[in-house]
Amino acid sequence: MITTADDRGFPAALAAAFAHPFDYADGDGVDFEPFDAFLSAEETTDWFRAWTGNAEASGDVFRVFGCDGTGGYAAFWLVRPGRDLAEQPVVFLGSEGETGVVARDLADFLWVLADGLGPREAAEASGTGAGSRPDARRTAVAERFAPGRGQPAAVLVARAGEEFPGLDDWVMGLCR
Repeated sequence: MITTADDRGFPAALAAAFAHPFDYADGDGVDFEPFDAFLSAEETTDWFRAWTGNAEASGDVFRVFGCDGTGGYAAFWLVRPGRDLAEQPVVFLGSEGETGVVARDLADFLWVLADGLGPREAAEASGTGAGSRPDARRTAVAERFAPGRGQPAAVLVARAGEEFPGLDDWVMGLCR
């Protein structure tokens, strides 16, 4: 069941992936700060309206779980009706209007993190074949919660982009 407005706690797999801080490595690592819980429905809608410049837009289709240093957000995009939160794609919505589908679902996202990319890095690396920088702690989490799903991040991000090609057009259609 999709997380409701009243239930903002992370699924166990996501909480485990975020249990250790990300290594920014002076700009050469992962620029990502997970929140302690999903943003509230009100905070998400306020942000999405400001981000799109559209006072009528709703953030109901997102469960925002973290940000990068520039203020871009990572979120589940609730576009698969009737499907569990863990089956929804993960997206990055950058502070300057950048958009990117990072993973097809939570299991793929765990493996993107295990390969050493955060949401922004994955969105930027889409189609570039960015190199792997395995993260042992997050690999253990991915193996525990998504066994048999491991692939290089570049493959997972490319598949996500192929399956969900309309994110940018949808967002641009809402911008004012």
